[in-house]
Amino acid sequence: MQIEFITSKDGSHTLFLPHLNETYHSLHGAICESEYVFIEAGLSRMAEKISEITILEVGFGTGLNALLSLMFSLKKSVKINYHTLEPFPLPKEIYENLNYIDLLKREDLKNSFLKMHQALDGEAVLLTDQFIFYRHLTTLENFSISIAPDLVYYDAFAPSKQPEVWALENLKKIKSVLPPGGTLVTYCASGQFKRDLKEAGFTVEVLQGPPGKKEMTRGFV
Repeated sequence: MQIEFITSKDGSHTLFLPHLNETYHSLHGAICESEYVFIEAGLSRMAEKISEITILEVGFGTGLNALLSLMFSLKKSVKINYHTLEPFPLPKEIYENLNYIDLLKREDLKNSFLKMHQALDGEAVLLTDQFIFYRHLTTLENFSISIAPDLVYYDAFAPSKQPEVWALENLKKIKSVLPPGGTLVTYCASGQFKRDLKEAGFTVEVLQGPPGKKEMTRGFV
């Protein structure tokens, strides 16, 4: 699989997959987008309610969301159990050359970032005494959800590129395991996705999007 590095507008790397004609993040800023959509609209809001948070991420990708979540956990002293799904892990020569650690000035987290990318399927990796990381090398369709996630990062490729991931059945599957107050956040704001989210039983909230994007979506139960 061919993978190309692209430097987004905030200086952070994203990746481009020619066979899908798709990038992993917004070209307006990979770090900027992840911080806005997943940390500010998701994790920060959830941390105001509970002190221990279980996260399910659909689409580990470059590991940027997980790294930012680890940084948040350290800064706010929030305990996080982080489960991420990734059926197509990046090769070593790609993830070792991502520039997030340098750009965020967090050399102290370099080893943790590498451990995320090297984690075995389903292995519990204790990155700090308050952050436990699990990487599941499978798709959402094939993943048996045995946890009750408080927060879901829905960060798969766009519905036009990976329609199976955004299928109504997957949204129903997630809704069935969310506790009261459970929340899903995503950069996606397509009309069909929002209709499916409602049909799956979510209350849908449309928020202003990150730079370069008009809207994003938050769903909760």
